Amino acid sequence: MKLDHFFQKGFHSLLFRTSTRICMLLFVCSSIAMAKSNPYATPSAADNPVNPENKYKVSGTIRDLKTKEPLLSVSVNVKELKKGTSTDENGAYSLSLPKGTYTFVVSYIGYKTITTRVMISAAMKRDFNLDMDTLLMKEVVVEESVVFKEKKDETVTRTIMGVDKLSIGEIKKMPALMGEVDVIKAIQLLPGVQPTSEGSSGFSVRGGSADQNLILLDQSTVYNAGHMFGFFSVFNNDIVDKVQLYKGDLPMMYGGRLSSLLDVQLKDDYTGKLRGSGGLGLISSRLMLEGSLGDKTSWVLSGRRSYADLFLKLSSDKSMRESSIYFYDLNAKMTHRFSAFDKLSMNLYMGNDNFGSSIARFSYGNKVGSLNWKHVYHENLYSNLSLHLTDYHFLLQSDMENAKAKWVSNITDLTVRWDFTRSVNSNLVLSYGATSTLHRFNPGLITQPDYDDFRVPANNTLEHSLYLSAEQEVNDKLTVRYGLRWGFFQNMGSATVYTYNKNYEAIDSTRYGAGKIYNTYHALEPRVGVVYKLTDQSSVKANYTRNTQFIQLANNSSSGSPLDLWFPANPNIKPQAMDMVSAGYFQNFNKNAIEASVEVYYKKMSHLIDFADHAQLMLNKKLDGEIRVGNGKAYGVELMVRKNTGALTGFINYTLSRSERTIPEINNGKTYLSPFDKTHSINVSVSYALSKKWNFSAAWVYSTGNPTSYPTGRFEIGGEYFPVYSGRNEYRRTDYHRLDLSVNYVPKHDTKRFWTGEWNFSVYNAYGQKNPWIITYDQDTPTGIPEANMTYLFGMVPSITYNFKF
Repeated sequence: MKLDHFFQKGFHSLLFRTSTRICMLLFVCSSIAMAKSNPYATPSAADNPVNPENKYKVSGTIRDLKTKEPLLSVSVNVKELKKGTSTDENGAYSLSLPKGTYTFVVSYIGYKTITTRVMISAAMKRDFNLDMDTLLMKEVVVEESVVFKEKKDETVTRTIMGVDKLSIGEIKKMPALMGEVDVIKAIQLLPGVQPTSEGSSGFSVRGGSADQNLILLDQSTVYNAGHMFGFFSVFNNDIVDKVQLYKGDLPMMYGGRLSSLLDVQLKDDYTGKLRGSGGLGLISSRLMLEGSLGDKTSWVLSGRRSYADLFLKLSSDKSMRESSIYFYDLNAKMTHRFSAFDKLSMNLYMGNDNFGSSIARFSYGNKVGSLNWKHVYHENLYSNLSLHLTDYHFLLQSDMENAKAKWVSNITDLTVRWDFTRSVNSNLVLSYGATSTLHRFNPGLITQPDYDDFRVPANNTLEHSLYLSAEQEVNDKLTVRYGLRWGFFQNMGSATVYTYNKNYEAIDSTRYGAGKIYNTYHALEPRVGVVYKLTDQSSVKANYTRNTQFIQLANNSSSGSPLDLWFPANPNIKPQAMDMVSAGYFQNFNKNAIEASVEVYYKKMSHLIDFADHAQLMLNKKLDGEIRVGNGKAYGVELMVRKNTGALTGFINYTLSRSERTIPEINNGKTYLSPFDKTHSINVSVSYALSKKWNFSAAWVYSTGNPTSYPTGRFEIGGEYFPVYSGRNEYRRTDYHRLDLSVNYVPKHDTKRFWTGEWNFSVYNAYGQKNPWIITYDQDTPTGIPEANMTYLFGMVPSITYNFKF
């Protein structure tokens, strides 16, 4: 069915009705919030911020003096009124003050405090540029974006648990595979997080599968975050600003996944002179440029490309010269501030992997685009309205004579978000909003010369949500966060839905026309968090959260593949759900220089999806018949110690956990271990700044081996032997461990130089541990006894990279 025909058959009217209702609801909510916060407000309040109390709006942006980057959580206090506020993620602040002259105190950790007199007689804009306090920072190794801009005691005071944050400066210090600094490889070192396989960009959080993680790039969904079959991630570190991982307890504005949210945010709002950075490595090279167009518009561009295919051109073998293997990334972002109250930004990303020869071709990649408008109504209310388009696609093509064929598949999302944040008073903050997404799943179209096309019918669904959340400081010690998210999911025609008997055989079918809503699921997701401060540097926390997932991957391998297909819930497949409770103790030492925590969690999962033995998942029109549904649970304890300042920085963490599944049709109904269960896990990451020129880093990881099924016998038919396997995941592979090392050398450390270069030398798997990747069994041996053969991916892998900035 053509997409334009689909739109003509009713989607226009359906989307219009749904969006209109959501927008009307949000308009009413925002109007009530504005009216309550300012009973004298008029429709022109943004243009004329004077009210009958003769208050005037003072607003502006606070930036780093040298880099011109906006600073988050800067304190702006008015001394005489004992009133203040703090900057948002864009460095913006806003205050309403009576006419008069006041003393403004602008302070931020690591920067010199500004104290100045400001005379207010009308609405005005007042910007500040903070200079770094070099005396205070003597003992801290400072480089671009090393310190994540957050409150210094946030690990103790924030109500969300299971959240880890990394700055790009921290990530750049970590040893990297083949010199490619990788966001996802970095988060795999965090407690409760495990790679799904050696070198993979897929990751498991607290025993969940890789498709239970929501990955966002500036709020846009990324469905496949890996290059080169997962060995490298799609995120170019030069343009990344910060990374946040939420392990189950998601912010109320997000949902749709059971296990985690990985929020990757790009650089923004740089208004200084043209500058850039990049690197030349053994695998790829990259370049990032950023600058401004006046003092209101900023832009950033970045690109990265591997070049193994360029070396193939030098081969004496013709087939090698005709082959290609490479990946590339392109990022572009532009931001314009119309005023202190309105900011519009546009973000584009395109990445692709290509593998080709004279007889075949394979490619896959992501396309992401977003448009974002942030508006400040007044100092206590602001909103974020955004439009997102996401597409993940792959192509598999054969050019062999008499066997020519092409398979194309993709998943496309169109999403509208509208989020509001309102500070009712100094003790209560409300967040509310709505999201609406059109999903289009195209499992596959195969075209062959001289044959009819084979198409697995596309699926069209709508996913909506409304949420309301409050964070309330009850007293100086107790803070609570509570809210409710309402999600609803709709299957939409045209579609053919099969009915199955108890043996999962299709016995009937029903056809639905284009635009017809034929199934709807509703899900209420309450989330509650409590933090109680024992002292200024310690607290205890407890959380409860419920998450629902409406789409999932068809994949019978824990390692994953670019050919894995996403499919939605439907009348035969209920949405997966997860209830999790967690508690923890958090303690900071030495003025928050050292952070320590211990967290325990228990999560129960229902309608959990697994697949029948030997399931046919690709190009299957009756995929529902291959799915088996049951329950699961996961529980564990995570310990973390982290040092943030000084010449020696880093962290060490330990996780003790278990993840189980019980599905009636699998393993004879007996409970079995999840493919992602790892009893013990230890991660150590340290960095030592010997001097301004030399920096040494090391990372060591250890984990219990993955559960697996091994042959326990065999039988013979006609002289051929066939294995008999154990129960599902009854055995384990050998334990995994690895040591990575890195040295960073800056020949000339001078911040005033136009060009600064540095060399990075790294070794992945320094002691050459042979960790199993695939284990196969040879039944035909001279002795007649089956032999196991282990395949491993990496021995010791050295690399060298030259990085630069100007």
